[in-house]
Amino acid sequence: MTAVTTDEGRRPPLVLRNRAFGTVWLAQVLTQAAVRMFQVGVSWWLVAYAVAGGRGLASGLFMAVSTLPAVALAPVVARSVARFAHRSVLRAAAGAAGTAAAALAVWAYAGGLPLAAAYAATLALAACQAFFDPCLTTSVPELVDDEDIEAATGFELSTQSLASLGGALLGALIVDAAGVAGLAVGCASAYLVAAALITTVRFRTQAAALGAEDAAGEGEAEGQRSLRGILAGLPFVRRILLCFTAANLFTTAVFVVIPLYTKSVLADGGSTVALLEASLGVGTLIGSFTGARVPGRPTTLGAWLLTLMGLALAAPGLFTGRFVFAGCLVVAGWCVGVIGVRFVALFQRLVPTADKPGFFAVMQAVLGATFPLASLLFGLLGDRLSPQTLCLIQAAGLLPAACALALLRDDDAEPDTGRQDDAAAPDAPARTGSADEATRGVASHPSEPVVTGGER
Repeated sequence: MTAVTTDEGRRPPLVLRNRAFGTVWLAQVLTQAAVRMFQVGVSWWLVAYAVAGGRGLASGLFMAVSTLPAVALAPVVARSVARFAHRSVLRAAAGAAGTAAAALAVWAYAGGLPLAAAYAATLALAACQAFFDPCLTTSVPELVDDEDIEAATGFELSTQSLASLGGALLGALIVDAAGVAGLAVGCASAYLVAAALITTVRFRTQAAALGAEDAAGEGEAEGQRSLRGILAGLPFVRRILLCFTAANLFTTAVFVVIPLYTKSVLADGGSTVALLEASLGVGTLIGSFTGARVPGRPTTLGAWLLTLMGLALAAPGLFTGRFVFAGCLVVAGWCVGVIGVRFVALFQRLVPTADKPGFFAVMQAVLGATFPLASLLFGLLGDRLSPQTLCLIQAAGLLPAACALALLRDDDAEPDTGRQDDAAAPDAPARTGSADEATRGVASHPSEPVVTGGER
């Protein structure tokens, strides 16, 4: 790996001193910003320009299609990432997405773009991103030395919020200025540049990065445990995931509510959509960087944060105003960011090392399972109820999930987790102390939100 040093002896950020990781990270920023920009832009296009009646259903169906691949393709993604060279998977995913966006741009410039084409395009882009993101996370040991793995993982995860923020900010503005054709051109350019960047990077082989013996041992362990079996052996973690899956049924609806609220209540344009999306992104980013400093046990803290998020989402239903909504979204985003940091850190401590690749794949699928349903449900409700009422429904739906999370006992984590750790790696040194210590721990790095993860 290429390293850069300074005269003062201080180590610069990892993306600067490790050229390979920095290049792949830049490709990640481009792809994540592109897919988020496309989702926000087309969602606004449907509400403001393309659909006269049934805007809620059109927008909700679009968001459902956008989130479906991450859930449906989880087993295929896990097998592909394990079987093929990671650089090839990353390059193919970015190149395929760029080709799909370019085809849509040509169609849009030719005129008469049907709604079905926009839905098909977002399905293709979301499918490509479903391969790209977990593959990049898995390939970190092939890009950095062992002592930099934690820093690389933290850097890679924390920038997801930044990329999503930039994409969400630009999406609606580009549609207002250049239509879907201009949006598709921007997305295609970002994806194709990302594919070109990945082509220039040399990845170390997995055996070289982990050691051939360790890699073989991990592969054997993974082959013995199915994705369902991993969750079955972690009852405490499974209950936490179920709480957040229920919460996601209501938090995800914010991406449907924002354009409807902007059009029907505020009577504003794409600049307001950009402001609201950016407010949510800024809050999430702040939460990602400050979450490790927020005290409290994760389950208790998570319950309070879900309650606070509910209050923040209810306020726009009672008080109208773009800055009221924007401020509430900053608060809601902060809650999401803190939850992501604390609970991903908790899972890192409680899940056996051999089970982690499969666990994080199944975590994404479980948490994202309600995304399509939430988008369709709130889209249909948006054609019958006011956006203010939708805000109140979101808030009310979070309260049962908060109560369920508060009732979880931290001691429930100890028995099964200890047995799983012993079974997965009998000769490995213990990663943590007791389960009680794990649930008190804080994250060593910021991460993508747990509650609304999977953009995207």
